[in-house]
Amino acid sequence: MNPAKRREIFERLRAANPEPRGELEFRTPFELLVAVILSAQATDKSVNLATRSLFKSAPTPGKMLALGLDGLIVHIRRIGLYRTKAKNILATCALLLERHAGEVPRERAALEQLPGVGRKTANVVLNIAFGEATIAVDTHIFRVANRSGVAPGRNPLEVEHKLLKFVPAEFRLHAHHWLILHGRYVCQARKPQCPRCAIADLCEFKAKARAA
Repeated sequence: MNPAKRREIFERLRAANPEPRGELEFRTPFELLVAVILSAQATDKSVNLATRSLFKSAPTPGKMLALGLDGLIVHIRRIGLYRTKAKNILATCALLLERHAGEVPRERAALEQLPGVGRKTANVVLNIAFGEATIAVDTHIFRVANRSGVAPGRNPLEVEHKLLKFVPAEFRLHAHHWLILHGRYVCQARKPQCPRCAIADLCEFKAKARAA
């Protein structure tokens, strides 16, 4: 895909949604971090249902740690892998208090040292909480990048590097949101909505005609 076509794709995505936002509910970087840890293999809707009560009871690392394992599980037990996630969240809270004065660090290396936090989670926090032009490649973004031809790659890290290389600088801050929302609601895995896709004429998805 040539640079002009990539630019036009992001021009259209921006025109349709100038200030995109994620669908996880949070008020602070800490709440965002917890929500993203919980969102692995879970829907944003299920996470929001859990965190509405959780964040009222425990909006800080200290208060969440005070809940203990059983107290935290009460709030998140309807989320997949809740027990493992609860253990990771409590361990993360302990490290935030021990190493970072209870604050979420702004450095990738420090974030990735927290239990339950990998590169994707770190990228989400850096992008949404701290305004860095990172791109977290989840299944939706991986699919859209490959299908459309914007940044094809064999694995999420390769796609991430290509997106950071190919997406024009003015679009990088919001590229994560545009691509994930496009994948979630338009370029869906089983039945892509090509007839109502704003970038269908630019997309290099070979099966477009069949999908339509």
